[in-house]
Amino acid sequence: MDALVRLLQLLVLVLTLPLHLMALLGCWQPLCKSYFPYLMATLTARSNRKMESKKRELFDQIKALTGASGKVALLELGCGTGANFQFYPPGCRVTCVDPNPHFEKFLTKSMAENRHLHYERFVVAHGEDMKQLADGSMDAVVCTLVLCSVQSPRRVLQEVQRVLRPGGVLFFWEHVAEPRGSWAFMWQQVLEPTWKHIGDGCHLTRETWKDLENARFSEVQMERQPPPFKWLPVGPHIMGKAVK
Repeated sequence: MDALVRLLQLLVLVLTLPLHLMALLGCWQPLCKSYFPYLMATLTARSNRKMESKKRELFDQIKALTGASGKVALLELGCGTGANFQFYPPGCRVTCVDPNPHFEKFLTKSMAENRHLHYERFVVAHGEDMKQLADGSMDAVVCTLVLCSVQSPRRVLQEVQRVLRPGGVLFFWEHVAEPRGSWAFMWQQVLEPTWKHIGDGCHLTRETWKDLENARFSEVQMERQPPPFKWLPVGPHIMGKAVK
């Protein structure tokens, strides 16, 4: 199987050689950073229509974190275009973190369409290093389709725990690897080296549930969901919450 994977990876590399050459020469990444927000704006709108009931079920739980002030300090990690804003309950004070500054204009538009929220600020930073945010300053952190593309999920989850107050909650929705040994997993292995360029660092074969279970949260609840788009190589999704 390993030999077959390497052979097929080589075939895909040959078929997408211009892309890999651009990446090698440093030309692809700036282009990807510019076009990726537009791609995500299209895909997340379609995904929201398919996953609306599940997302409402997940994010309705944010209401339980409301303090005496009636507000919830919420950090969206890897905020993208702000596609989750419509599902947040009123009273959320939203801080957005993303390493791609090209998302900001999409966030501004999303906030204008969701007046029930208070937009605090947009921070350009990687999830592994959110030094702009104080310890224990957040009631909730939202992380959707992010841990697939970060350099170190373990370090990101450490930072999430740092910025959450005691009893604060991480809400997550992530795509993960297909079962090892399956043909679907094999194709994820074949496509991953090329897909990482197309998807701005996205890894198809990450077993993110293991990172969540090993991150020393006091409680982790998760459920598996089928992928919303069968024509993409991303695998099943996990949705749930982790309590500090």
